Amino acid sequence: MDPLSRFFTDPRAHDAFSLRVVMAPPFAIDVRDEAALTLIVPVRGSAWLVPQAGPPQLLSPGQTATVRGPEPYRVADRPDQDPTVIIGTDQVCRTPDGEHLETTMRQGVRTWGNDPAGETVLLIGTYPSEAAVGQLVASALPQLAVFDTDETDATLVALLERELSSSDLGQGSAIDRLLDLLLLHVVRAFARRPAGTAPSWVAGSSDPLISRALTLLHDDPAAAWTVAELANRVHVSRAKFAARFSSTVGQPPMSYLTSWRLALAADRLVGSDATTATVAAEVGYSSAFTFSTAFSRAYGMSPTAYRRARRSALAGTAPA
Repeated sequence: MDPLSRFFTDPRAHDAFSLRVVMAPPFAIDVRDEAALTLIVPVRGSAWLVPQAGPPQLLSPGQTATVRGPEPYRVADRPDQDPTVIIGTDQVCRTPDGEHLETTMRQGVRTWGNDPAGETVLLIGTYPSEAAVGQLVASALPQLAVFDTDETDATLVALLERELSSSDLGQGSAIDRLLDLLLLHVVRAFARRPAGTAPSWVAGSSDPLISRALTLLHDDPAAAWTVAELANRVHVSRAKFAARFSSTVGQPPMSYLTSWRLALAADRLVGSDATTATVAAEVGYSSAFTFSTAFSRAYGMSPTAYRRARRSALAGTAPA
């Protein structure tokens, strides 16, 4: 099961929030929510996406943008527009002077903005933490990516706007699934871009031999894999397999397996109440101590601290 398929084995977007944003100029939304990943889809009018580093990007209807946190960014009618709204880590929106905008910015169910008849309409979907979006799915995208009309599924966008504009039965679940599907489509589009831009697990899928090895690792991460065993399963010599895997994927087989195991463990820690020992065993570690050491080295904190921090991040709500 590849990372994108794994993404759909759990209900991901129930941890996200979605809004239809309607704005009239002048506006500049200074987003400081530190979210793991945000999708921005203009459906009417245009807006500038201004990252903290790098040039501004003009977004027009038919395009989709993704932004990886935690760096702040602005969405504005002009790239040099001063902020008119600030969205903080608590997902509460304020003026630059600190005035709350709960009443003035709400325009109905799942609609938010400074003017209900504003000329710019954006669909926004935000995954607040990497636990919500999946470690390897989030890593598949750069800090900022803009997808043109031929890379964006117009049918999904139209369905998402329709659901965000209604209050029908099952709306929340429909929006969740549409947001996940839209994310799937843009990750696929990014993976199809020229060589050298795709993440390691996508790059490897272009080589039939390495793709078979990746499938083995993805489907059974807890198995006691060795380079020799993987080479035997794909019917090549150990030396040839190790060299080909490293050159194609960009890291040795066992390093990739460690990253995959720890990414799965990170999601499992946040999405369940399983003990550290249970999670360790599920992803192929013989002891909780060994797992905790590896996890701390990769994520900068213990599994318990990671679970606590990410669950705290997931407790955020949509802008008020």
